[in-house]
Amino acid sequence: MSTPATPRTAVTGDTIGALVESGAQCLRSAGVSFGHGTTNAHDEAAWLVLWRLGLPLDSDLSDAPDSIKKQPVPPDQLALVATLFEERIATRKPAAYLTREAWLQGVPFYVDERAIVPRSFIAELLADGSVDGFLSENTHQVLDLCTGNGSLAVLAAMAWPEVEVTGADISPDALAVARINVDKHGLQDRIRLQLSDGLTALPGPWDLILCNPPYVNAASMAALPSEYRAEPELALAGGTDGMDFVRQLFAAAPACMTEDAVIILEIGNERAYFEAAFPQLPVFWLETSAGEDQVLLVTRQALGAQARLTAQ
Repeated sequence: MSTPATPRTAVTGDTIGALVESGAQCLRSAGVSFGHGTTNAHDEAAWLVLWRLGLPLDSDLSDAPDSIKKQPVPPDQLALVATLFEERIATRKPAAYLTREAWLQGVPFYVDERAIVPRSFIAELLADGSVDGFLSENTHQVLDLCTGNGSLAVLAAMAWPEVEVTGADISPDALAVARINVDKHGLQDRIRLQLSDGLTALPGPWDLILCNPPYVNAASMAALPSEYRAEPELALAGGTDGMDFVRQLFAAAPACMTEDAVIILEIGNERAYFEAAFPQLPVFWLETSAGEDQVLLVTRQALGAQARLTAQ
């Protein structure tokens, strides 16, 4: 005789604020994992409730008298919200796959299971101008390698109206999602999408390469929560130390870059593995909201010197 499943706490409440609090408790009790647009149960609950009710995601949920938090929710809408939370908990899919929407730096992007949920810290650097000092009047051709749903390509085109952007990926499915976002933001004339395994179909020369590659090491892959396993493994797994793709990129890149070009590379929590793989490579670590060990910048000159050193 099978053991009956432990019943989950149902989402209840007759106001938006009550639904958010109840939903957050349900998410905590179910032990879901975050990191695909939110970092905690309350923010994710607010996202799900507001989206399901068709309200702006930046709606006022404070205790102010005119707060949407106090808005009543009729029973039929409560049922819709409850069903969405049940799906989030039962499937363990990231909320973005349920809402078909993710946001980066205030810009909305379509996403589904064909592409990784966009969350790159490179987006912050594009938005706040941190990268601008490394560019020049000669920066015209920008490559977003491992573009996924195309969000960084779109943000780069928005940040630098004078450049042409190519978004490239090994996955035709991901590029189909990227096409939706390029069209959504009306950037068809400035963003080209290209199928490519690394740089093999991308001779350039490139003035700037943005890359959020698969960098998760094998041990971390084995321990990933279900939410991350719902994403394409191809976009995450970076081999034993997480650096397989990066090695290939660094070996091929100098021949595809202009003289003063740079690569901006995200490596997540793998800085120790990166430094072990490239102990003599000088790089610049860039400040993001997650600190100074998530995103780095490396010049063509540094990569060329590294190649010569390796060849000796």
